[in-house]
Amino acid sequence: MPDAGPDRATARKAIALLTGAAGFTEHRPPPSPLPPDGPLGWAGYDAARERASARTGEEESVLYGTGVVGDRACVLLSFEFDFLGGSLGRQTGDRMAAAYELALARRLPLVALVATGGSRMQEGMIALTQLQRVAAASVRLRAAGLPQIAVVRDPTTGGGWATVGAGADVVLALPGAQVGFAGSRVRPPDADPYAYSAEGQFEAGQVDAVVPADELTAAVTHWLRALGPHEDLPAAPVPRALSVAGAPVPRALSAGGTESAAGAGTGAGAGTGAGAAKGSGAGTGPGAGTPSAADSGPAVPLPETGREAVARARDPRRPRAEAYLADYFAVRLPLHGDRSGSTDPGLLCGFGLRGDGQPVAYVAQCGTPTRPAGYRAAARTIRLADRLGVPVLTLVDTPGAANDAGAERAGAGAAIADTFAAVAAARVPVTTLVIGEGGSGGALALAAPDNTHVTVDSYFSVIAPELAAAILKRPPSETGATADQLRLRPQDLVDLGFARSIVG
Repeated sequence: MPDAGPDRATARKAIALLTGAAGFTEHRPPPSPLPPDGPLGWAGYDAARERASARTGEEESVLYGTGVVGDRACVLLSFEFDFLGGSLGRQTGDRMAAAYELALARRLPLVALVATGGSRMQEGMIALTQLQRVAAASVRLRAAGLPQIAVVRDPTTGGGWATVGAGADVVLALPGAQVGFAGSRVRPPDADPYAYSAEGQFEAGQVDAVVPADELTAAVTHWLRALGPHEDLPAAPVPRALSVAGAPVPRALSAGGTESAAGAGTGAGAGTGAGAAKGSGAGTGPGAGTPSAADSGPAVPLPETGREAVARARDPRRPRAEAYLADYFAVRLPLHGDRSGSTDPGLLCGFGLRGDGQPVAYVAQCGTPTRPAGYRAAARTIRLADRLGVPVLTLVDTPGAANDAGAERAGAGAAIADTFAAVAAARVPVTTLVIGEGGSGGALALAAPDNTHVTVDSYFSVIAPELAAAILKRPPSETGATADQLRLRPQDLVDLGFARSIVG
């Protein structure tokens, strides 16, 4: 187990960092004494426990109870690393299981402040099986629709990381923390230490955010407000359109199938101009989206032809997902990564708080081909929102799913299928706004079947006009006519019953 550091916060200091003057009420489970020297009769184990207790003032490696973070009541579970390396024994498991049961009984979210070296070897298999107890308690909390947030401190390794840490709905990490299943003494000697750090785990999509200690209270408060528990939240309002008023309408597809307006994008790589994704950092904005932009109808002229609709959607001046999210939310809380070792910077997802405080989960494409990691992150977000009763907003804008060999090896088909399934199974309302390109199934996977709206500078098509012309063995000069035939304009999508309204 890692050595205790002189500057490592105690379990109680970690709690006080979040609760401040609001305080903390500690709970204890019913007494359940261990046999002398523990279940294995490990010589010196009782003496080691006594020394740890004298050093820390604690009876075990975890403590739990109720507290208030910001303005939100919750159950707090905090690890004391200086008590035998924060390791998990049977009495640790008693306390952890009791913490989950307390959250369940009071219908409160659970916030775990984790710092552990793993299972306690002096208790052998009895210690290891505590991981099963924690997993079962976590499942019961999930089934009740109650959120779990983990703050992983230094270090968080072994079974503690693999259950209460990585198993949480949202994982926040303190900068520089050692985080990983393999502790420093059991990993290969030539292993890259960055892979076992908070920053490395964030890069790999295993941690949602790396949060400095002085920002932790605000971050956890926002997450508690967003995740609930909630009751009967309304559907996410349709965002207002952000089309550039008065901007020249881009020219239609030329004979070669590309936009002839200066600076216009072409092909699958288009759509990465101003407002494109800049990673997954949290953002704040006015959150001034209209209550129902769909009711106002389009103020910007509709495209007259299919080729004009495609050209508008590919115009680099058109606002992208970042601009829409900044306008829609007062506070944004990104979820990062697919929990399978990958990320997709072209898809943004997370939870946000509107100006009136309403929580909404979001999944937003940024105009690039969506990769398998993006679809897996989208499905993760939608399922979490559904379990917690939070409505979902999706912003569709992609020329299609990534189709390179790497995407196929990463399971593009399965990832897209899982996203379709997550949307189809959602019990919470899902609201979709198509803000740019709607490229075939890679876009449709994120569209709500009965609640999709479109902007005036968007299109949706079974296939890109260029690809359709190629498949039909038409010359490039007929690409524009093919776009017209596909009936992909915003008004066509309403007439066909795919879209409910046009905003803009």
